Amino acid sequence: KLQGHIGYVESVSWSPDGKLVASGSCDKIIRIWDIATGREVQKLKGHTAPVLSVCWSPDGALLASGSLDKTLRMWEVVSGREVVKLDWYTGGVKGVCWSPNGEWIASGSGGSAVHLLDGISGCQVKKLEGHTSYISSVCWSPSSELVASGSWDGTVRVWEVSSGREIKTLEGH
Repeated sequence: KLQGHIGYVESVSWSPDGKLVASGSCDKIIRIWDIATGREVQKLKGHTAPVLSVCWSPDGALLASGSLDKTLRMWEVVSGREVVKLDWYTGGVKGVCWSPNGEWIASGSGGSAVHLLDGISGCQVKKLEGHTSYISSVCWSPSSELVASGSWDGTVRVWEVSSGREIKTLEGH
């Protein structure tokens, strides 16, 4: 049993080597856990509202987090240092996902666009528009060529990263 958060845990993510788990909670804290020992090895503080999403970089050096405070942050895991803070989102950042090749981060928030960010600087590279409501989830294809997004508008949309074009809308929810 891993204990430390005060309140519910909103998001968890395995480190690429499978030795650590990151958890984001309504207590505004991200905790990094060593699975072998069950101990907390790092605590990342900076968000001012519940942490809704956490995701590791493919090399395990960085962690991205999204929060109800309308920010996406990138953290250096070993030092616990915040290295990027993006505070231009229009709503809570629920979906955060690093591409398998490490080049991009996809994010979704209270706005209706998916934001593709540079995986190192955090700078926005593309904005994918088509949803009509809150983006609640984002996920990359194994090739890093496509990103899928889920929204409160009841659709899943699949985007081609190179062109920024929506190539499929899946309805039925």
